Amino acid sequence: MEAITYARAHRDRCLAELQDFLRIPSVSTQAKHQEDVEEAAGWLRDRLLEAGFPEARVMPTDGHPVVFAEWSDAGDAAPTLLIYGHYDVQPPDPLDLWKTPPFEPTLKGDDLYARGASDDKGQLYTHVKAVEAWRETRGAPPVNVKCIFEGEEESGSPSLEAFIREHKDLLSADAALVSDTGFIGKDVPSIVYGLRGLAYLEIEVTGPDHDLHSGTYGGAVLNPINALCRLVADLQDENGRILIPGFYDRVVELPDEERAELAAVPFDRETWLEETGVPTDWGEAEYSILERVSARPTLDLNGIWGGYTEPGAKTVLPSKAFAKLSMRLVPDQDPQRIAELAADHIRALAPPAVQVEVRPLHGGEPALVDRESPMIEAASRAYEEGFGLKPVLVRRGGSIPVVAKMQSILGIETILMGFGLPDDRLHSPNEKFHIPNFYRGIETSIHFMDFLGGEPVS
Repeated sequence: MEAITYARAHRDRCLAELQDFLRIPSVSTQAKHQEDVEEAAGWLRDRLLEAGFPEARVMPTDGHPVVFAEWSDAGDAAPTLLIYGHYDVQPPDPLDLWKTPPFEPTLKGDDLYARGASDDKGQLYTHVKAVEAWRETRGAPPVNVKCIFEGEEESGSPSLEAFIREHKDLLSADAALVSDTGFIGKDVPSIVYGLRGLAYLEIEVTGPDHDLHSGTYGGAVLNPINALCRLVADLQDENGRILIPGFYDRVVELPDEERAELAAVPFDRETWLEETGVPTDWGEAEYSILERVSARPTLDLNGIWGGYTEPGAKTVLPSKAFAKLSMRLVPDQDPQRIAELAADHIRALAPPAVQVEVRPLHGGEPALVDRESPMIEAASRAYEEGFGLKPVLVRRGGSIPVVAKMQSILGIETILMGFGLPDDRLHSPNEKFHIPNFYRGIETSIHFMDFLGGEPVS
């Protein structure tokens, strides 16, 4: 195929462009990077225009902008594919754990190290380059293509739902394509059909109205850090079972057939332990590791702080203590309802000697995709062409809120075609993207569009 030949001949330029993209510190959660996020949006718009899109623009939201592009030369008879991605990235902290500068992309062998390399700039960019290959070889893609690339995914996509509702007609399509997931194993490509939702809270515990000397007041004033630790410890048992009343009321249990399918997915426990760096797995013993990390709800502290944390000793009894808490949710759990149940339970657990405030930060709904969709079949064929490997169908434990929103608002299913690897260290220091997967991802996207262009979409 000429488009594949073109993509292979221009790999060096594609990699150089990706490195330029990764140098922009588009951290959406930090106000100091506002201009960087805007720069990344403008950079992406310019590359979309260069790739051949007749229309590409930066569109404002109440937060960071959305980059939209459209190419509809394939005609009304051809399907329309809506490609989603996000150009914002996680903060790079802690910086001292990075072996290379997080915003200076560094090649080591076949891996490119930088914040956002795999999540999601590298994966997003495969589709931009696939469209370019079609433009250069046959003049246009074989399908109609629209792109919606947001700048707030890492901060919970607070502006995205309103944007989709406001531009429902503009975003109309037959199906959506998202590449923000990855392989389940290094040589096991995966098509994701299920994602967990999310409810994210911040807890603030206040004791005295100012810091106190721990020798003078300790033993008579309840330390907010002590109270917070006891409080969060009471939210789940030693096996990970969550103790919030009503938490499991709407959890849809995995059917036996699906459990059997997940059990057949290639999974090496020892490799998984090596990737995680833990001596053994933990959690609900009646469920497998794959089930625990993809199809069961969870509760985790993502941060906890208070008092004195600098080097040396300071005998302080702090006024306040804080924690950030995330709960991954499964069908049919409602994020808002779970957040309310958790907040009520946390306040009920609080001893009278402290005050507790619980603030919801953001959330997202879980999503399931029809595994029998012809789009899934086209994606499977594309992986076989691009990687020479047949993909497996899996659930994944992360949350991509836009998937459920596109289902409910636009009425379209999403195909989750990820090209990352399990050891890409998403959200961690030393994030990377396996460059052979970048190149093969471009080719897989080309094949996917080719298969869609020759087949009706139902």
